[in-house]
Amino acid sequence: MDDFYKKILDNNKQWVETSLASDPNYFQDLAKGQTPPLLWIGCSDSRVPANEIVGAKPGEVFVHRNIANMVVHSDMNMLSVLDYAVNVLKVKHVLVCGHYGCGGIKAAMGNDSIGIIDNWIRHIKDVYRLHSNYLDSIEDETERFNTFVEISVKEQVFNLAKTSIVQSAWKNGQELTLHGWAYGLNSGFVTDLEVNISSNNDLDEVYQLKF
Repeated sequence: MDDFYKKILDNNKQWVETSLASDPNYFQDLAKGQTPPLLWIGCSDSRVPANEIVGAKPGEVFVHRNIANMVVHSDMNMLSVLDYAVNVLKVKHVLVCGHYGCGGIKAAMGNDSIGIIDNWIRHIKDVYRLHSNYLDSIEDETERFNTFVEISVKEQVFNLAKTSIVQSAWKNGQELTLHGWAYGLNSGFVTDLEVNISSNNDLDEVYQLKF
C-alpha cells in the first residue's frame, strides 16, 4: 500500500472521529435523508470544492461536476441529477459555477488535440463561436480568457433554463431560481455574474441585459 493511499484512509478515520466528537449523532442524522436547498453544477477541477467554497456542511449541497461545468441537453448524467434535484429533492436554487483559469475553457480557445475530451470541448467551442466577434475584439489574452469563462457560465445558465425539467418546474409554480458564478482560484472569492432567473418571464430580459 503506497503512502498516499494509506494517508487518505487514515484521514477518513480522523474525520469520522472529529465529526463524532463534535456531534455523536452526526452520521446517524445524515443517514436519515437529505434536503439540500442547492444543486451545484461545477467543474471537475480538484481546486474547486463546492461545499467548502460556500461553507456548507454535508447534506446541504447536491453536486454535479463535469469538465468546464457544461449544461448539455444530451447529457443524461447531468439531466438525471437535475431531475432528481428539482423533482425529488425540491431544491430551490441551481447554481452553475465556473472558475477562472479553467483548463477546459482554455483548451477550447486553441486548436490542439487533447484526446477524447476534444468531443466534449466542441460544446465549449460552440459558445466561443456564438460570441466570437466580442471575444476576438479583446486584445489582452488573459482578459479574453476570463471573459470567456464568464460568458460560458452565463450560456450554461440559459441552457439550464431551457431544459424540460426546469420549464416544467416553473410551469407548475415551483420555487426555483438559477444562478451563475465564476470562482477565483487565486482569491477564493466568487463573482456573482447576475444571471438570476426564476421564471420564463425573466429569460429574454436577462439575456438581453447579459449579452
